[in-house]
Amino acid sequence: MISTESRGLVLDEKLLFEQSQPGRIGYSIAALDVPAVLPESKLLRDDISGFPELSEVDVVRHYTRLSTWNYGVDSGFYPLGSCTMKYNPKVNEAAARLPGFSDLHPHAPDNFSQGALELMYNLQCDLGEVSGFPAMTLQPAAGAQGEFAGMLMIRAWQEAKGEKRNKVIIPDTAHGTNPASAALCGYEVITVPSDGVLSKEAVAAVMDDDVAALMVTNPNTLGLFEADIREICDLVHERGGLVYSDGANLNALMGISRPGDLGIDVMHFNLHKTFSTPHGGGGPGSGPVGVVEKLKPFLPVPFVVQDGDGYKLEYNCPQSIGRMKSFFGHFSILVRAYSYILSMGGTGLKQATELAVLNANYIRARLEGEFDLPYKQRSLHEVVFSEDGLHNDCHTLDVAKRLIDYGYHPPTIYFPLVVHGALMIEPTETESRQSIDEFCDAMLAIAAEAKNSPELLKQAPVRAKVKRLDEATAARKPKLRWNS
Repeated sequence: MISTESRGLVLDEKLLFEQSQPGRIGYSIAALDVPAVLPESKLLRDDISGFPELSEVDVVRHYTRLSTWNYGVDSGFYPLGSCTMKYNPKVNEAAARLPGFSDLHPHAPDNFSQGALELMYNLQCDLGEVSGFPAMTLQPAAGAQGEFAGMLMIRAWQEAKGEKRNKVIIPDTAHGTNPASAALCGYEVITVPSDGVLSKEAVAAVMDDDVAALMVTNPNTLGLFEADIREICDLVHERGGLVYSDGANLNALMGISRPGDLGIDVMHFNLHKTFSTPHGGGGPGSGPVGVVEKLKPFLPVPFVVQDGDGYKLEYNCPQSIGRMKSFFGHFSILVRAYSYILSMGGTGLKQATELAVLNANYIRARLEGEFDLPYKQRSLHEVVFSEDGLHNDCHTLDVAKRLIDYGYHPPTIYFPLVVHGALMIEPTETESRQSIDEFCDAMLAIAAEAKNSPELLKQAPVRAKVKRLDEATAARKPKLRWNS
């Protein structure tokens, strides 16, 4: 029996400005032992009227109470589709905090950084083994920057051959950042419609000598495998183009299918998705890029190479697209990802994929009777429902808000755009059948409420600390500064 009844203590919390008491101080600073120097007046802002005066305990309790309101992957199921919010193993955190990694200065010379360089080299090799690419950069700071780097390499390769191509083909089921990455590199985006999956006929209809690349997400944002990918890659290659694969959904392929073996030329990884590193507000991303041999000369510098019995950072790469990130990428994230790979091993990585696909299809089987499933092809790691089966003018947003009352972070909504009122659910491999059943029970209860008590959905959330907002007004007229 699913219930929205809450248990336990939830504390209200005033703003720091409202807690302020004149004369309270939360710091003790030693007397100045150097000459006082004031910055130029143009660097100073005006005094803030009513700036809060608080003790240390006031501040600590304030932020601790606020933290109890936050929802994260350590507190519950986080079913965001496409974002792969899997659990972050704590052994990864311990590895990243080892003094030899966490205290290493980024300006340390190579001979003082051999442990870190060896880790980066091994991670490059492991990611290449998983994906089928012989060359790798770990530098991009996130998946979107990895896309940008990949497209820059494609452009540099074609320019080195004396070609000036100006188009990129992107199917309507691609990841949302793909068109932006292509446009940033100066390409015109040619959108190709699909019926769930991309057909080679659709690509052939727009493929010409002006097309630099096809950008494809596989599995795509519907959670469906692009079954014609091998033939599509051949078609693009025959006309001199390259194929970029968005690796956001590698969690559905890892250990089973290697994109490099399917004809893909470039692919970015999301270490903060597939390889269990912190995601979003929990930590920085990381978007390594794997490439085929002919694109290796264009990799960002530096990258790690073996140097006799040791390792070094290689800068001598005349055709490189240059540096994408200060220093060498988000190193502590690389440590976490490498720790995950070592702890899982090849067998464990494959099993993670199998369980992710099993969990998504289990959710599909439990919910398909009550929620509309617009695409009937077999799902992989995620399943996308539409709002079309909801009753009494209830919509996807109402379902998402009502899930908060049941104690769940909502799944991704209204994406992908090819599904009307999309509800996009990805359980990952880290959820047990028990936790998935409890989530499905909540979804089925909400479907029943749409039939019998639709106002519950339209007013939700009713049990959250913050009730439903006027989102248009909040976006257009935000209040960004305290006014007494």
